[in-house]
Amino acid sequence: MIMDNSAQTARFLASLYMKSFGGKPSGRFRISAKQLREMTGRKRLYPDDIQILSRAMLEEGFILIDMDTFFVILSANTFVNYRRASAEALADRNIT
Repeated sequence: MIMDNSAQTARFLASLYMKSFGGKPSGRFRISAKQLREMTGRKRLYPDDIQILSRAMLEEGFILIDMDTFFVILSANTFVNYRRASAEALADRNIT
């Protein structure tokens, strides 16, 4: 497992969020599974490895989303202002 390396990897990925690249001054980004494997020194990333890294990213204030061939890193603050599903909205099963 990447447990020993997960906090260090999470800190590095969090620092990339504030770095200028890809034509943007900062913000969300994606990283290939291959790049993440290289970064962690692994030949394969198993579901347990991704879960450990996801938890470490949460500790840094970021969300790691597994998109199968790549990963997306977003700030957890991105979701703070999202609208909440109300009990009424959830009870109405006839939404079209």
